[in-house]
Amino acid sequence: MKVLAALIAVSVSGPAAAAPAGYFDLRPGVALESGDSWMDAGKRYHLYGVQACLRGTFYTDRSGHRADCGEASLAVLAAFIADTRPVCAPVATIANVAHVVCYASVGADRLDFGNLVITSGYAFAALQPDGLPYSPAYAVAEQVAREKHAGLWQFKDVQYPAILLGRAAAGSSRDR
Repeated sequence: MKVLAALIAVSVSGPAAAAPAGYFDLRPGVALESGDSWMDAGKRYHLYGVQACLRGTFYTDRSGHRADCGEASLAVLAAFIADTRPVCAPVATIANVAHVVCYASVGADRLDFGNLVITSGYAFAALQPDGLPYSPAYAVAEQVAREKHAGLWQFKDVQYPAILLGRAAAGSSRDR
């Protein structure tokens, strides 16, 4: 699965053209569930290797107002969908969720959509249970966003979703 995602990511870099066979348009108006997943025509999709901020976790903006981190991730994903009209391809289906890689056309260029939302600072590199990223390239993009204090990284109290998910998983395994 990692190799397939890497091959797809490499194959979509370069000048924009018609969507390759097997790809589909990610249209504005799909039912966004989070900053990394959506429903369309009764089917659930998730951006492969991307982890959005979790809904119900908060950060404090520069004005001192608390805001929902997951809602911020979702809003930015919606804006990127509207602005870049991504094209996606499934790489795996797990538990009735199609994990997809997408590219966005910006001018004459095709950009990896997952990389785009991560470098914006409103999403993170998803981690495997062993703590390694599903996509090393996304981990690098996340580090760049963190160093530049992009998006959510500018707020000192933003809660990193991988840590929260890891704690929840550890707690549920202890409860068994």
